[in-house]
Amino acid sequence: MDEALIDDIIRRLLDAKNGRVPKQVQITEAEIRQLCVASKEIFLSQPNLLELEAPIKICGDVHGQFSDLLRLFEYGGYPPEANYLFLGDYVDRGKQSIETICLLLAYKIKYKENFFLLRGNHECASINRIYGFYDECKRRFNVRVWKTFTDCFNCLPVAALIDEKILCMHGGLSPDLRNLDQIRNIARPVDVPDQGLICDLLWADPDKDIEGWGENDRGVSYTFGADKVSEFLQKHDLDLVCRAHQVVEDGYEFFAKRQLVTIFSAPNYCGEFDNAGAMMSVDDTLTCSFQILKPSDKKGKTGFGNMLRPGTPPHKEQIMLHTFNMEKYDDRSIFSHYKYKIVDFLTWFCLNRKVDGLSVCHLFRPMVCMENWAILGKAQAPAKCTIQVS
Repeated sequence: MDEALIDDIIRRLLDAKNGRVPKQVQITEAEIRQLCVASKEIFLSQPNLLELEAPIKICGDVHGQFSDLLRLFEYGGYPPEANYLFLGDYVDRGKQSIETICLLLAYKIKYKENFFLLRGNHECASINRIYGFYDECKRRFNVRVWKTFTDCFNCLPVAALIDEKILCMHGGLSPDLRNLDQIRNIARPVDVPDQGLICDLLWADPDKDIEGWGENDRGVSYTFGADKVSEFLQKHDLDLVCRAHQVVEDGYEFFAKRQLVTIFSAPNYCGEFDNAGAMMSVDDTLTCSFQILKPSDKKGKTGFGNMLRPGTPPHKEQIMLHTFNMEKYDDRSIFSHYKYKIVDFLTWFCLNRKVDGLSVCHLFRPMVCMENWAILGKAQAPAKCTIQVS
């Protein structure tokens, strides 16, 4: 694909961050087709299990919230300033899935060795046919465009391994996953089946209330307990599982004594939730920190707030706090006393309300967001926490 055209598409899409263009960025069907064809070739030329190196920034679900995607880049640095790995679910539910996926594909083409995209369960025709992407393509273009995207999605990789220690996927573990070569050997292009390894990597969820494998409320795949996370990490000499797929209040949430982390990067999800979004930064020592996109305080029609405009980068100031014993908070982040879980077919669950054992840091909650640090390979988090004011 012509480099000048890629640069022009990126420029047009990024112009939205300064409010210089209408909400819907003008991009042609021919340009979309070129983006999909060129990126598909790159996806197929790279492994299904990407083997990446830190430093890298990891983002979870974006779901068509284009202005929040731009906020993520303003916060973490626009490519190629930083390396990125996105964990899937780029389309559906948000109003600008086309802009969102086009910018991500354009960056993949321009920086193919520094910018990486995994497949989410919504990068599947049977799902995004229902939850908004098909309708957006048909309304703004035609069904042919949707089919072009579908062909591209069928070539996306499904997992990534960072420095042989952090395994990343959209959903979770699978009872069928015995070794990582099984992921490497998945043939593409492929549709997402109703069961099996690919399905679980895109659909499975952790569950603190079970041991082993359980039935998933979504009606697809499984849930898995902390014991399965520990067993998997020990068997494969890994330190962390990093996944997305679930709404969490603070944008990130730990599970299984910080052996698994969920990252969700769409703040004020669907305009219905008051959740923050998060991005996990992994430095070259495999220290993981979290940058938070706070939810909007402005209330919308739903009473939960609208998406923030991306025009101004958050002001960043770091303050060191007194030493905390992180172990007293189990395996949840220090601010995470609510856990939100989205179940497909728009069934919403609010799980695990916990109000005991909260620290005085909660007094800061309207003003600051905690960064929970985890040094991989060590049993405990560092003694000090960092407060990020934005």
